[in-house]
Amino acid sequence: MKNITSKKIAVLMGGLSAEREVSLKSGAAVHHALLAQGYNAVAIDVGRDLADVLKQEMIETAFIALHGRYGEDGCVQGLLELLQIPYTGSGVLASALAMHKLYSKQAFAASGILTAPFSCFRRGESLCLTDLPFGLPLVVKPVQEGSSVGVSIVKEEKQMAAAVDMAFLHDDEILVEQYIKGQEVQVGILNGRPIGAIEIVPKNEFYDFEAKYTDGMAEHIFPARLEPELYEKALETGLAAHRALGCKGYSRVDLLVTSAGDCYVLEVNTLPGMTALSLLPEIAAKGAGLSFEELVSGIIESASLSIKVN
Repeated sequence: MKNITSKKIAVLMGGLSAEREVSLKSGAAVHHALLAQGYNAVAIDVGRDLADVLKQEMIETAFIALHGRYGEDGCVQGLLELLQIPYTGSGVLASALAMHKLYSKQAFAASGILTAPFSCFRRGESLCLTDLPFGLPLVVKPVQEGSSVGVSIVKEEKQMAAAVDMAFLHDDEILVEQYIKGQEVQVGILNGRPIGAIEIVPKNEFYDFEAKYTDGMAEHIFPARLEPELYEKALETGLAAHRALGCKGYSRVDLLVTSAGDCYVLEVNTLPGMTALSLLPEIAAKGAGLSFEELVSGIIESASLSIKVN
């Protein structure tokens, strides 16, 4: 079998989602790391002609550095399965489940994993605060977006309409969740095991898009400031969420850990950021002693297809 270092690898980046600019940064970092280690890698800015480009470039393996829709949601994974090109990260179903906040929350609940109480609304449906099973404050978010795009915290009734309008700008379906006060903790999963938990202290009200991608807008504390038993519980919860969706390879699981010791799962990121400010590389370095290059190499070496064809 051909060694992966001699195979032609595509770093899929950019794409069509609201997270395009972040993906370009992730892809550039991954591409540079692969080239530095002697891999035969090319960077591909993903468009609707991706299938043609992959064939023209004679790509043999793909490192997916896309974020958001059409990249993190199973679409590109399905295309790669059809073309029989091994790829990094989770398969079609797990990617789609993780991207869809309603279905992922239902999967968490079915697996006994704690997640914030919620209600789901489609465009055109009436949304009245008095009909919700919980009160203010609450969180409004699109069902299928990442990087906190379109997310609002609503503390007063007068803020509700603007929050709903903002979420519907990004999706035809939105979630309204009970606000959970707790430490923002993110667990890194690599090769089927948790490698550490990092605490995020944002300068904004929550870990929003600006805090995630602007240097100095959030403090990263590793390991997360939790008592040993609670730290282990956070790691176990992260791994359980990863497994509940059928993820493989690697992921980053976002939690809220309350003062009562409860670990609420917010979401599983099947293609976490790989930028200079991204959390999985930081967790890998501090929790598993892996350099960025070693992390990237380990991920590409695990590239595979989910569907076996005889």
